Amino acid sequence: MQTSSDRHEYPAHWEADVVLRDGGTARIRPITADDAERLVSFYEQVSDESKYYRFFAPYPRLSAKDVHRFTHHDFVDRVGLAATVGDDFIGTVRYDRIGAGGRPATGAEADEAEVAFLVQDAHQGRGVASALLEHIAAVARERGIRRFAAEVLPANTKMIKVFTDAGYTQKRSFEDGVVRLEFGLEPTDRSLAVQYAREQRAEARSVQRLLAPGAVAVIGTGRTPGGVGRSILGNIRDGGFTGRLYAVNGALPEGQKELDGVPAFRSVRDIDGPVDVAVVAVPAERVPEVVAECGAHDVQGLVVVSAGYAESGPEGRERQRALVRQARSYGMRIIGPNSFGVINTSPEVRLNASLAPDMPRAGRIGLFAQSGAIGVALLSRLHRRGGGVTGVTGLSTFVSSGNRADVSGNDVLQYWYEDADTDVALMYLESIGNPRKFTRLARRTAAAKPLVVVQGARHGAGPRGHAVRATQLPHATVSALLRQAGVIRVDTITDLVDAGLLLARQPLPAGPRVAILGNSESLGLLTYDACLAEGLRPHPPQDLTTAASAADFHAALSRALADDSSDAVVVTAIPSVGEGSVGDAALAEALRSAAAERPTKPVLVVHVELGGLAEALSAATSTAPQPGAASGPDPAPRTGERAEPRPAADEGAPADDKDAPAPPSGDARPDDAPPEGTHPLPAYPAAERAVRALAQAVAYGQWRRDAADPGKVPEYEDIDERGAATLIDGLLARGQGLSLTTDATCELLAAYGVHVHRALPAPTPDAAAEAARALGHPVALKATAPHLRHRADLGGVRLDLADEEQLRRAYAELTELFGSPEELRPVVQRMAPRGVDTVVRAVIDPAAGAVLSFGLAGAASQLLGDMAHRLIPVTDRDATSLVRSIRTAPLLFGWRGSAPVDTPALEELMLRVSRLVHDHPEVVAVTLEPVVVAPHGVSVLGASVRLAPPPARDDLGPRTLPAY
Repeated sequence: MQTSSDRHEYPAHWEADVVLRDGGTARIRPITADDAERLVSFYEQVSDESKYYRFFAPYPRLSAKDVHRFTHHDFVDRVGLAATVGDDFIGTVRYDRIGAGGRPATGAEADEAEVAFLVQDAHQGRGVASALLEHIAAVARERGIRRFAAEVLPANTKMIKVFTDAGYTQKRSFEDGVVRLEFGLEPTDRSLAVQYAREQRAEARSVQRLLAPGAVAVIGTGRTPGGVGRSILGNIRDGGFTGRLYAVNGALPEGQKELDGVPAFRSVRDIDGPVDVAVVAVPAERVPEVVAECGAHDVQGLVVVSAGYAESGPEGRERQRALVRQARSYGMRIIGPNSFGVINTSPEVRLNASLAPDMPRAGRIGLFAQSGAIGVALLSRLHRRGGGVTGVTGLSTFVSSGNRADVSGNDVLQYWYEDADTDVALMYLESIGNPRKFTRLARRTAAAKPLVVVQGARHGAGPRGHAVRATQLPHATVSALLRQAGVIRVDTITDLVDAGLLLARQPLPAGPRVAILGNSESLGLLTYDACLAEGLRPHPPQDLTTAASAADFHAALSRALADDSSDAVVVTAIPSVGEGSVGDAALAEALRSAAAERPTKPVLVVHVELGGLAEALSAATSTAPQPGAASGPDPAPRTGERAEPRPAADEGAPADDKDAPAPPSGDARPDDAPPEGTHPLPAYPAAERAVRALAQAVAYGQWRRDAADPGKVPEYEDIDERGAATLIDGLLARGQGLSLTTDATCELLAAYGVHVHRALPAPTPDAAAEAARALGHPVALKATAPHLRHRADLGGVRLDLADEEQLRRAYAELTELFGSPEELRPVVQRMAPRGVDTVVRAVIDPAAGAVLSFGLAGAASQLLGDMAHRLIPVTDRDATSLVRSIRTAPLLFGWRGSAPVDTPALEELMLRVSRLVHDHPEVVAVTLEPVVVAPHGVSVLGASVRLAPPPARDDLGPRTLPAY
């Protein structure tokens, strides 16, 4: 709550850009006294009907008194927000705090406000009122208001629907011909679900407008061949774009009407008709002029391939910020700048607005890359690996975000989630601007379709062009949180393609049991070893011998697929020599037909060629590769050539092929590709790569099954949430951020049922003896100096001191070894039951959110980094898996004959800590160390808590775009 001295300060943190239902953008900001003329102009454009609904009577114009009232606010008891596009209002909302009887009120005692909206008729149906309601509700909560009341005419069904669809707990009444709605502002599961659903639809629609435009203008098409703009224009034209295409170049001679067979104009404003997307390929200094022209022509979105922005330094970074602000002022979204472009292979669109010279094959894989160079390499690898007689796998859409100034991976995930043409999502990320949101979206997407991510710049700063919030979490922790959200994390782009092709072509395995068969015993054994290394459960390989025919492979694969003891099959094959040797095409058909008979299990093919020997034997056998299928680097066909059908064992790109050429055209499916509806078989050049992809699919399949029942956040009757809140408020009143004293820490944790063993200070031997008498023997004597704390290996702890004599002797030993009591800071603590020492931590990261971590105390966690992590709030299933996720978990379950410890009690402790941090965002860090887990019960021997004021907006706040 603001004090009287600052209640009139402008709350700049309420400003936000939002995506509306139709995919356009608007800016929401507080209304000030400077907005009088804007308000009057806005009101003049509102229909008489809308005015009547707002004021319950004919109200043709605002009086001077009205204008003053609606533009002068104290930002506490009276608040007004406006949704703007450019400099114009398109909607307004205001609240006035009220007390008993609905009269105006001030102060925290009055926690109700009356709310009212007005939206310009031309913008009704775009979700303006819904976005304004989210933001005014967040403002009201910040100002201590807990309930809204609204009076609406019964005929104003649109506004009634805005309130009733919001998901808040409501009361509805009808008096004097008016509908009165009252609703609490605390977020509920339903209100959050409504908010997230609206967010998804709006952001997906904003990406759809960029990927499926009806008309595209390429701005910056040079008059001479070559150059970025002219190349993209040709790529769109040659790709068969189904919409209208225009070339724009301000330097075109007067009277020139065409360029490369495309209608040409000197300015986008000269185009007679709408333009949905503009591809901007002019020098960075000319981009603002182009954006202004596009905004004036109502262009919906921009793909900016121009460079010279944040990647070039501070001046470019400011230029990038200005670009985003300018585009959003017109309601436009941006892909880029410094983008490689976008591709949509849908037959209804066929858009290749990129620097890739030819349209990739159409398929079911969505691809997102923050790097243009990596995007080129991925397109090329997917082309080489995606076709052939085992079946075609291609792209649905491709987005190169460049500097990711506006449209990000989060937006594209929103689009792919509901895109019926995308079955698998592949992402190359160099930064995650909002990890908290990304994990939320990834969890929802992964529940419907696989999401495979490789992250670059893992061990250093991200690219200079990416503006991201700093995270304090190490990369391993972020990776663990992504895996918890169902993301398939891989380390290289080779693994990305390997996993993507398997997931796009094959069903998910039901478990880790793997059958192995093939015509090479050695290759089968390599596959067997690789399965064991990846944690799979392989059966002994079945050797068909090198004399195996296609029929032998078909029969063996059919038997393996029919065997209920296997969940997946890996087929290994090497070229054979002789009159009856099996050809690649015959082998592929045999495997494909066997797999089609039982399509419920995944089948992977490992096919090894013998390099030059295969070529030398090509005259006598059919095992030679098709032209272009060498064992080394595999150059793509020349531009315009159709790719040759690939053999069953497509080797793919070598792991170090970083400068792969752009992919050739894939207009048609190979003639000998499998029929529609069958599962093409993925082929790999090495057993390790196939098995690694299979292991990722197995883990993802298990996650999908677990996600169907995510568990619940338990309720504990002994938790005193209100008492904890009162204590936290009192503590924070002393300062902005503080580490709690031992007594305050114990009191706060006790409110959530976490009890810490008392540790009494022992500055002298006599004080130690007195403390031991108060606690009761046996006791422990510990040095708590920073260099000795939690370091039992250094000898700073004495345990099981049964009487005063042993205690005094131990005290003398410690001071003799390590120095004076002032240096040691000794404490006395009652002995806890013997068990396994563990550590439980919770921290609120500014980017990733609240995270709970667990590991064994000491070297396992500190030296080896053996910690497991989960996002808060943690469910009972999360807690169970958290305990079992660390590598040293066997020590908790009776390793080498030791007694198993009480893991249910440990899980309950972690759930209580999770509840504390989730219920009170002011608790920014909790450390319990050590937590001794005994065969019966747990003992918390040390604890620390840090508090800080909560952020003004958190995950429960309204939808916003990243600030620029």
